[in-house]
Amino acid sequence: MGSIDAALDALEEAVELLGAADIDELPAPERFAALARFEKAIRQQVAISHDQTTHLEQYEGCPPIPIVLADVLRISRSAAKRRVRDAEQLTPRTTLTGEVLAPLLPETAKAWEAGHLDGEHVRVIQKFFRDLPDHLGPVEIEKAEHTLAEHAQTMRPDQLEKIADRLATHLNPDGTFSEEDRARKRGFAWCGGQRADGMSVGKLVADPELRAMLDAWLAKFAAPEPDDLRSHPQRQHDALAALVRGRLGDPKLGQHNGLPVTMIVTTTLQELQAGAGHAVTAGGTLIPITDMIRMATPANHYLAVFDGVTGQSLWLGRSKRLASADQRIMLLAKYRGCTAPGCTVNGYNSQVHHAAKDWKHGGTTDIDDLTLACKCDNLLVENDGWTTHQLANGQTHWTPPPGVPLIGGTNTYHHPERFLPHSDEKD
Repeated sequence: MGSIDAALDALEEAVELLGAADIDELPAPERFAALARFEKAIRQQVAISHDQTTHLEQYEGCPPIPIVLADVLRISRSAAKRRVRDAEQLTPRTTLTGEVLAPLLPETAKAWEAGHLDGEHVRVIQKFFRDLPDHLGPVEIEKAEHTLAEHAQTMRPDQLEKIADRLATHLNPDGTFSEEDRARKRGFAWCGGQRADGMSVGKLVADPELRAMLDAWLAKFAAPEPDDLRSHPQRQHDALAALVRGRLGDPKLGQHNGLPVTMIVTTTLQELQAGAGHAVTAGGTLIPITDMIRMATPANHYLAVFDGVTGQSLWLGRSKRLASADQRIMLLAKYRGCTAPGCTVNGYNSQVHHAAKDWKHGGTTDIDDLTLACKCDNLLVENDGWTTHQLANGQTHWTPPPGVPLIGGTNTYHHPERFLPHSDEKD
């Protein structure tokens, strides 16, 4: 078995040699063939990288593998999770007794390892199996996987997708899906972050029950009114907004992390006085100040106001006077989310964390010593040797234990304004 370091050294030398080569030396038709060879080599390297991913191990003080992989490779956490998931499906598996099993997608794995498939081909095949009903037998599944893997080696992904759609119809001609099949597909997710104009795009896959309930609600509250210039989609949007607005802050909803279920909004005194700029929610959503003022009039939302120059808290509006809730609101306003470096968990889903000394070790619950951490990162401090402390500027610094391949520091993910020139925000 060769040395991995020697192999990587040879690969880097080959890449440099390839980068220095002049493709113009080849006749025009042969340049396409050269690029095809290059593409195959890239795909093979990706397959090898995925295979090596399966050998990564989580050890004491080490966060979950996708989190470390994302930070070390500087890729998004969703991309890291996808690589781990792909590796689980496209590389051989080993049982607890040491028995080696074929990959979950064996024929696809062979074509993938040979460099015949792009990641888009794999996405099409994965989606095909994800959408199949559970009543299909293993023989049909095996034949389908063999067919798709074979066609994927000669087709573009968009062409393969048409074959996959036809094959799905062939295997389930009556369109029979169980309740479990439908439940597995249900979901709602935002498609990326907010756009430049502040708007957001989401994708909803509704089960029959939700569709029926929404139809009933929208029939009443999205109906056109006299002189109503809104389009049908606009009326439906406003009807959904009214549905949620009427529920937020209702005591019957209980609490989430010690607070009523409502919005936590942060702004600065300067922006509030000017009626311009943006407020930030504990979920990371930017809201224009004019919208925030309009929203705050009829509702019991929490609004924390800071001095935009000093970062000092100036005013805190609240519907109930609860000290612990007040502290949490100020933490949500100040940190906006988990303070561990690179963590993307927003404030609504973060916990209060004692930054200097944990409560069970004599720490005090003072606002200057409290910070926010998601459940996973909180456990890193409690059980795995990570330490935190507050810096003079009020930010929380995280330090990993020795041997963990992550760099400590503060989290800037929830505060992109810190990277903008002439930013006055200090919190």
